[in-house]
Amino acid sequence: MSHIRKSFDRRDFLRATAGTTVALAAASVTGVAATSAAAATPSKLSIPKDRIGIQLYSIRDKVSALGFGVVLPELARIGYKEIEFAGYTQNTSILGRQITLQEIRTLLDDNGLTAVGSHVGIGNFRSNLQGELDAAQILGMPHVGTANAPTNVNTVAGYRAAADEFNVWGAAATARGLKLYQHNHAGEFAFATDQPSVRLYDVFLKNTDPRHVYLELDIYWAYVGQYRWPGFDPAAYVRNQPYRYPLFHMKDGDANSANANGFDIVEFGAGDLPYEKFVRDIGPRASHVGIWEQDTAPNTQPNPPGSLGAAERSFTALKGLLG
Repeated sequence: MSHIRKSFDRRDFLRATAGTTVALAAASVTGVAATSAAAATPSKLSIPKDRIGIQLYSIRDKVSALGFGVVLPELARIGYKEIEFAGYTQNTSILGRQITLQEIRTLLDDNGLTAVGSHVGIGNFRSNLQGELDAAQILGMPHVGTANAPTNVNTVAGYRAAADEFNVWGAAATARGLKLYQHNHAGEFAFATDQPSVRLYDVFLKNTDPRHVYLELDIYWAYVGQYRWPGFDPAAYVRNQPYRYPLFHMKDGDANSANANGFDIVEFGAGDLPYEKFVRDIGPRASHVGIWEQDTAPNTQPNPPGSLGAAERSFTALKGLLG
């Protein structure tokens, strides 16, 4: 990355995150213990422990303020291997201009990181599909997707129409050697307004072409969906069609009956979602990249490092789960 001007080097980063050494050191010590224990027990899970990823939305405050040139090396130091993007921009004051996709790719390569996917607004697929596929190929990512619901028309017909649209985009992605995916929130697990016995997610799954449209299961939101609209098992979706789920969002939740969702989003390992049962129940028939996400991480105290501290502690907990 020598051709990219570094206006914020490692010493700057350490100064910016002063006051958190004890917390990060504690996480590192815990990580050593977890890693040592894991080494004695071969992984029998379908989520490889050596490919743990991060959704950059979790640390969006650091990406914006410090830039990719600081954040990506720090994520590599923590141990993350796969990067899922939530936009390709940073504060223009860092370089005096916006960073380019090729510069981001160079930073990934220089730090031994792989771009695994990206969240793109669904409108971008409608208006600039080939441009988004171009960006994915420049960054070297095999998947490109959206975290938007397939549609806001919560009827069977609405979800069938959305599936038709995704099939067109997915075929275009396949033609470029890419996999298009949709990331769920809780609402996709609601029942159709016109057919209250039909779950919207089932309509989308049934009517999208498995050759061209894939799913990224956000496990937290799937359990929120189960809490709000009972009658399904999140793990069963993966177990029944394992190869349609190349990516997981591994986000933890702490049960809270005062929250309409049933859970509060917390650092991984600090909640009580049944992750051990989930990873056992999905079966070993396909490999799924586990990606840590915590929507609330930028609010983590003390700040700094805030979200980066949450990223390190959550990586340690994920490594322990998958060891």
